[in-house]
Amino acid sequence: MEGLEAADADLTVYVHPSKANKVLHAVSRQLSSLLFTYDDNFDGILLSFDYHIQHRKAKILPGLIPYFGVQLKAKLLLFSPKPDMLLEGKVVKVGKESIHVIVLGFCSAAIMSEDIRGEFKYKIKHGRSVFSSKLHKRHVIKDGSIIRFLVKSLDEEILHISGSLIPAHTGCLYWLAKHATEDGPQVDRSLKRYRQRDAKKEVEDQHSDLSIDVNHSLDNRRPHKSRKRNVED
Repeated sequence: MEGLEAADADLTVYVHPSKANKVLHAVSRQLSSLLFTYDDNFDGILLSFDYHIQHRKAKILPGLIPYFGVQLKAKLLLFSPKPDMLLEGKVVKVGKESIHVIVLGFCSAAIMSEDIRGEFKYKIKHGRSVFSSKLHKRHVIKDGSIIRFLVKSLDEEILHISGSLIPAHTGCLYWLAKHATEDGPQVDRSLKRYRQRDAKKEVEDQHSDLSIDVNHSLDNRRPHKSRKRNVED
């Protein structure tokens, strides 16, 4: 799937002086507050991070409360969907006018009827709303289907993607895996990843009773992102 990017970054995280004896905890908490939110400095949504402190000495900022800046070397995994990229997601709702999808388990997407190619026709099948291909009877999009779609735009504030099923190489991944020879191996890997993710989520739902309290404040200071990135497929 496109839109995933690994990046190396030089960051400065500002820590309250009361956390001077727990710097690692404070830094991790600050970075964790950025997870699954869009950040202009990263030009994407932060999915995960790993870091080490670059210097043991920190620069103290002048002011009434002297925050100190901790310099880090970090490895980041970012999700940065751009127009014309191909994404994959799980269909959560099918309606006559739209198809609603979840990407990577947290980002919502919607494909409106005008962005669904004429090959697909809406119908009620066995009591379920589906979009069924008029050319290939087994090519069906329904609740629970894993689909590939094209990105039209991203609303960065609410993390909502507007998508399209106009291109011929978009649609249900299960059908594409059997009939698309050019990118068949990539589609197979995507299907395997979704199966593993669904199985893991099911286990976590059964055994986890923990909740995470995420603090979304960064003391109004954003870290600085290095311009250098290493992109991995």
